[in-house]
Amino acid sequence: MSTEKTQQLNNPLFYNNRELSWLAFNERVLDEALDLDNPLLERLKFLAIGSSNLDEFFMVRVAGLKDQVKAGFNKPENKAGLTPKEQLAKISEINHNNVKKQYDSYQSMKPELEKEGISLLSIEDLTKEEIIRFEQYFDEEIFPVLTPMAVDAYRPFPMLLNKSINLAVVIKDEIDPENTTKTAIVQVPAVLDRFVQVEHENKYQYVLLEEIISHFMGKLFKGYKVESVTEFRITRNADMTIHEEGARDLLKEIEKELKKRKWGAAVRLEVREGKYDEKVIKFLLSVLEIHRDDLYITNGPLDLTFLFKFHKTFADVKDHLYYETLISQPPRDLDGEENIFEAAEDRDIFLHHPYESFEPVVDFVAEAADDPYVLAIKQTLYRVSGDSPIIDGLKRAAENGKQVTVLVELKARFDEENNVQWAKELEKAGCHVIYGMTYLKTHSKITLVVRKKAEKIERFVHLGTGNYNDQTASLYTDMGIITSKRKFGIDATHFFNYLSGFTEKPEFHHLSMAPFDIRNDFIRYMNNEIRFHKQHGNGRIIAKMNSLTDKNLIMKMYEASQAGVQIDLIVRGICCLKPGIEGVSENIRVFSIVGRFLEHSRIYYFHHNGDDRLFLSSADMMTRNMVKRVELLFPLYEPSVKSRLKKILSIMLNDNTKAREQKEDGSYEYVQPEKNQARINSQMKFFDMAYRVLEDEE
Repeated sequence: MSTEKTQQLNNPLFYNNRELSWLAFNERVLDEALDLDNPLLERLKFLAIGSSNLDEFFMVRVAGLKDQVKAGFNKPENKAGLTPKEQLAKISEINHNNVKKQYDSYQSMKPELEKEGISLLSIEDLTKEEIIRFEQYFDEEIFPVLTPMAVDAYRPFPMLLNKSINLAVVIKDEIDPENTTKTAIVQVPAVLDRFVQVEHENKYQYVLLEEIISHFMGKLFKGYKVESVTEFRITRNADMTIHEEGARDLLKEIEKELKKRKWGAAVRLEVREGKYDEKVIKFLLSVLEIHRDDLYITNGPLDLTFLFKFHKTFADVKDHLYYETLISQPPRDLDGEENIFEAAEDRDIFLHHPYESFEPVVDFVAEAADDPYVLAIKQTLYRVSGDSPIIDGLKRAAENGKQVTVLVELKARFDEENNVQWAKELEKAGCHVIYGMTYLKTHSKITLVVRKKAEKIERFVHLGTGNYNDQTASLYTDMGIITSKRKFGIDATHFFNYLSGFTEKPEFHHLSMAPFDIRNDFIRYMNNEIRFHKQHGNGRIIAKMNSLTDKNLIMKMYEASQAGVQIDLIVRGICCLKPGIEGVSENIRVFSIVGRFLEHSRIYYFHHNGDDRLFLSSADMMTRNMVKRVELLFPLYEPSVKSRLKKILSIMLNDNTKAREQKEDGSYEYVQPEKNQARINSQMKFFDMAYRVLEDEE
């Protein structure tokens, strides 16, 4: 790209800011809580998802910006040109509106829940008899767990746990009412249920734990009168600083940093509307060293992530308030009870989760563990479930005498503690465990099984877009292949040797690896598309990913659009590219699908003058994936698989139910069906297709 063109495309007006684009994504999540086509309790769950997302955003992204401001860093970011202070100001403005929308949604759902006999009551709504029962519950179950913490000259403000709910209590001496007020902190115990049921036949009524504690607070301060109780929650900086190069043992270094995470600097203060004392707010802002812009006053309970558990409570009695149960079907490319290795010897096996079962991936490891012909298993693990059958299979394989090598990524954010534990368990079982590479996170999803049969070495490879997590596999949309193609096996062998030993970057036959090649390969494919379009007028790119932030790739897409190449992007979350800008991106459309399942697969399609090039990857088109992670991009060759994948992309691009399209100002609007056009929900369509395949086989 020429210097002049680069300068032209550097215009900050052509880009969305990363953090503001993320807030737009979380607003789309909250929109699902307002979608009346979603069952009531599922809508409630979307409020919990939005809260969980926002916690992580504050703990990492907002915390990082605040660190930059404290360090005096005021340089604009390199896309939309906003300084850290400008970003924090805009985040505060937008997010205060989003939080109001979230709690307005919560309040709007309460009457609907009450019609179903479900309600969260204030303790003031209870009868005298019910309050007496709750007092007994408080005395017997809650009081013994509580610890009032006085705040005075001898007892400073306590270091409160990240994301915990606390009560700031202002009290006065009953004997000497002229005496100055005193302050104490009571933490709402996370070990107790957050919502407590009121005993009513045929009704599901609950009172929140913090309300019960507040009501009986006087019992903790005998001889004092409770003047006010302020409900509040602190969010802290939870990003970890790991000194990798100087670490003799990365596992121990991460264990040390995990202990610090709970006590990082405060980045957000939440208080509940109608449940606070203004003097206490000023005190908390001062002692936490945060600004008024960091204060969020919520019109409802703090920390709506409790709705995850609340959502599950009625599964046996209110099934009409949940999504219809959908069962993942046997993969189309596997015939019934066929042995997975025998099937893969004949053809590549394509897997589309959760529409098709994740069980073959589990079986791939489990069968290898017990197969007498298998010599070795090698696998990368980024995130796994709490009771992982994949881990069980790897441990059993080691116990069965097979050579097992597992790369456990200890730096997988917010899964570090789980992964440290898994690493220790695997080592105890006899697996050879490696922890990744210095300054890089290994985000690749690959398993290699080496077999010796009839004096012949066979290699089987699974490559995927998603984690080896059997639980999230039912909630995330992902794809993968199992192949026995010889050169894929050779590539996989070289890849694992590169991770575990000392060797220069291997030359691959089929795989492309970040941080070295994937970005350059994407640019090369886009350059080819520009060239083909100039020759034949048929340039076409479709890319599906979680987020798009890499400026080099965005600028290349702008260049392709200027050349006339038609580009469709399906980007679930952050998208720093702005479509529809005249002379820059008018040939680019950007869609986001937010629905029942988390869109997680990464698919990249280049028309290549009719010689379709199709790839799956562990990587998004984000700078961190291109330069800070070990990622894999892999091609699909089987004509039947390529045909299926093109059809899948076409259905997603025609989604007019859960898809939103980005406008040139960066905002999103639902895609509306055209007149007389049938409604298409791509996720439900894929389940229908999986069911129909099964019916056709029967």
